[in-house]
Amino acid sequence: MDETNSVSKGVFVFKNGPVRAKGRQKPQPCSSFLDRGITRQLWFRSYKKQWELVERMILKQHASSYGQILGDLLTFIQKCHEPFVYEGVLPTAALLTGINQIDHLSRFGKLADSIRNNTTSIAVLLHSRDASSLKHAIEAIVENMLQDESKDCTEDNVIRKNQLNLDVLRAWYMERHKKLKRKPNLIVILPDFELFNPTVLQDLILVLDSYAKWLPFVLIFGVATAVTTIHNVLPYYVTSKISINIFQSEPSLTNLNNIFDEALFSPHCPLHLSGKVFELLVNIFLFYDFSINGFIQGIKYAFLEHYCRKSINGLCAFVNDKNDIIAMVKELSSSELEQIRQLPSFRSYVESLQHPQDVIDILTCDDYMKQTLPKMLIKVHNFWFTFHCALVILQSLVGDLPKSPLGKQLRELYSVCISSDVTKLPEFRDCIQLISYLSKEDMLQKIKDVLEKVLMFVDRNDQLSIDGCIVYELTPLEEMAKDLNMLADELSTASYEQIINPVQQDKQDLFSPNMGRQELRQKLLTAAKQVKNETGVTKAIGRITDYFVKHVFQRYLRPANKNCVALIELFLYDDSASIRRHIIGVPRAAVHTALNNPQYYTQCECCILDESCSIVPKMPDLSIAYKLHRECGRMINLFDWLQAFRTVIDDVRIDGEELQVDPKIQARFTRAVAELQFLGFIKMSKTKTDHVTRLTW
Repeated sequence: MDETNSVSKGVFVFKNGPVRAKGRQKPQPCSSFLDRGITRQLWFRSYKKQWELVERMILKQHASSYGQILGDLLTFIQKCHEPFVYEGVLPTAALLTGINQIDHLSRFGKLADSIRNNTTSIAVLLHSRDASSLKHAIEAIVENMLQDESKDCTEDNVIRKNQLNLDVLRAWYMERHKKLKRKPNLIVILPDFELFNPTVLQDLILVLDSYAKWLPFVLIFGVATAVTTIHNVLPYYVTSKISINIFQSEPSLTNLNNIFDEALFSPHCPLHLSGKVFELLVNIFLFYDFSINGFIQGIKYAFLEHYCRKSINGLCAFVNDKNDIIAMVKELSSSELEQIRQLPSFRSYVESLQHPQDVIDILTCDDYMKQTLPKMLIKVHNFWFTFHCALVILQSLVGDLPKSPLGKQLRELYSVCISSDVTKLPEFRDCIQLISYLSKEDMLQKIKDVLEKVLMFVDRNDQLSIDGCIVYELTPLEEMAKDLNMLADELSTASYEQIINPVQQDKQDLFSPNMGRQELRQKLLTAAKQVKNETGVTKAIGRITDYFVKHVFQRYLRPANKNCVALIELFLYDDSASIRRHIIGVPRAAVHTALNNPQYYTQCECCILDESCSIVPKMPDLSIAYKLHRECGRMINLFDWLQAFRTVIDDVRIDGEELQVDPKIQARFTRAVAELQFLGFIKMSKTKTDHVTRLTW
């Protein structure tokens, strides 16, 4: 009889610990397809350099946005219990982080580290997974606080975990800090407030409040939704024991806009997304999950696919100077140069050349091509520099207009300007008309804001020069600033007095008896336009708007296509279908493809189909059953289905034994039917026990 067999129920203890499976092997390091041959290629080096630069700027932006609220929290903690007098409530901070933040949990880890480093307080993190019950929550709090202060403890003073309670914490706190005038606060951080058991959380707050006369507790709630969540979870008799202070972090949409301004729309990021790709990623963010992390991963996938699709896309890189561009161009082979010649924008460039010999050399001579490419690439960099400058100027002008015809945010204007000529849109004409109605003071303020934006780009270029990076051409910006200053001076000296323009009108000619109705209507409209008198301010504002349209937006806000600048395709990712296919999952279509044509995923030679409707015996049983069930109607006879399945698997027939099925084949068929039922393609019929009902068509 075995040792654990017993007539009565009992608990059996095995002191030797868990038994490992004998056949289990140690995990082997995962091999990567990125060998040295790939990592040394130009496209991979450019991708790695660009993405590390963009990721570093995104992390810097996150750190700066979180720095302000972190400072406010530290100030709040230092003011709590100063002096230490129990006021009947626990000081509590509710940090509203917003849903689907990229680093929700890591933020509270940084907060705990900042509290330990910058204050004398003791901070512990209490996750919901460690607070399944009140006992476990208190044990986790006491254990972490004792470990935080007693890292050099020996075996003699180690306390068992089941002995940890608030009385132990009280005795330890009074013994260690009784001589200090300013006693440290005990900070309990709950990073995932919504995941806590409400009953455990309520009891925990009441217990901590009962010890607050001797222990200066401070609570910090990490709330991802709204303040109302706290009141929904905690009843009044619990909320009356805490004094809540709200700290609001920047919402996800603000973080997204900051990522665009600081990282993606900066000179450090030469790769740009087309209008369709950009709108797709933004719509996924706005209408699906508000996940900054998901958006960044979508951008990363676009980067990776753009660079690995063609090796010549490695020329799209942020460079330090012209020598870096020359070094990249020298690595190009003859086939890669031929790929560049096949670009649509390169053809437009060749057609614009005046001398026939230049056309022959650039199409036939690789050395001449390599000498010409650096100048062409620098022109593309300058195009994006002036494009973003004009885009920021457009936002300054139209961002605060009534109803915002073109949008308020920079991302909204980018998606419009990158894909179409914005000056030909009716929304743009509405914006220009609204700008022309501005007062003199408002227009001067608009020009001042525009000049500040231009100066910001000039300073950014100077900073790049200091850092030893490529310097963009500033002549267009200098001319723009000079002309705007002249127009601003003209507007500031203009008056509101009407300027009378005498118009010679021949009344006899206007009201001729032989004149037709249509001709009279046209002359009346022309006369009405000529009679209109304008003031000096109106004329000055009209000249300013014309300057913005003709000399700024039409010149620098050109859509990114083959007609704007040569080699623009190297700096633009426009495959929205691939982004949609890889980021937005279509489960039903994927399951249908896998079952109908398993070779699409397995890539095996035994399952290659001549036609999509054909069935091969070597296909998986589930695929065979699936394709057979698609040939049936709403009700499927299981016996007929089994016979068809057997015919496909084993087509050998013996007279008189047609109805007998091999038990192995029947078992395989039963498993395939069960899997189809699990996937939701069929269900058992209640009226006919030997039939199943088809659910998909």
